[in-house]
Amino acid sequence: MGQKKVALITGAARGIGNGIALQLAKDGYSIAIMDVLKKEDVAENITPIEETGAKVLYIRGDITKSESRNEVVAETLAEFGRIDVLVNNAGVAPRVRMDILETTEESFDFVTGINLKGTFFLTQAVANQMIELTEKLSDYRPKIINIGSMSAYVSSVSRGEYCISKAGVSMVTKLFADRLAEYGVNVYEIRPGIILTPMTEVVKGKYDKLIEEGLTPIKRWGYPKDIANAVSAFCSDKFAFSTGEIVNVDGGYHIQRL
Repeated sequence: MGQKKVALITGAARGIGNGIALQLAKDGYSIAIMDVLKKEDVAENITPIEETGAKVLYIRGDITKSESRNEVVAETLAEFGRIDVLVNNAGVAPRVRMDILETTEESFDFVTGINLKGTFFLTQAVANQMIELTEKLSDYRPKIINIGSMSAYVSSVSRGEYCISKAGVSMVTKLFADRLAEYGVNVYEIRPGIILTPMTEVVKGKYDKLIEEGLTPIKRWGYPKDIANAVSAFCSDKFAFSTGEIVNVDGGYHIQRL
């Protein structure tokens, strides 16, 4: 078991998570990826991470299932001997957008099961391992970083289950920051704004126009690299006296303007 730092990132086969995995690999981390997609179907996204020279462990699993969560933690520890960073990135939008007066329990359970329940219980599993590792490893400064959303505070009545799930992730951040501080485990949240990913490509035309019209003070789309840079900063130990912190990476969308 080597002493190189290890980052476990969920939903890192593509999109924001993939950008985070690539950046942390460049930062010198070994990378463990958990995703529902087959590795061979996303090989073109994984190859650049491997080309950095980082060791990459790809585990296909479903974050909503306890056996998958336990498996990814066990396999990561068996391979690397440690988990220094957990990035809870896996998330989904509703399959079909529906008004909150019409949305279904099936859609609610699908979205919150992945975005909120899966995030909570994977954090619980990893946090318990981090507590044990603090007693075994020297110079061990573990971190948990949750990828939230501006939807934690912005109402979108056609996808209420998504907003509720991301608001819940913010409380997960606060709760674990509080509970884990005594063990030296810092917990952070990053709230992406309008980021160009496979999830948002379907509404690109709509947001191209809104951004140009001034929806965000910084008039451009965000990219996975923008989120990855924020994750990298939190991993740098430059925020050692901060926990429970939320950083908006949204082009200034959160600013209330007249």
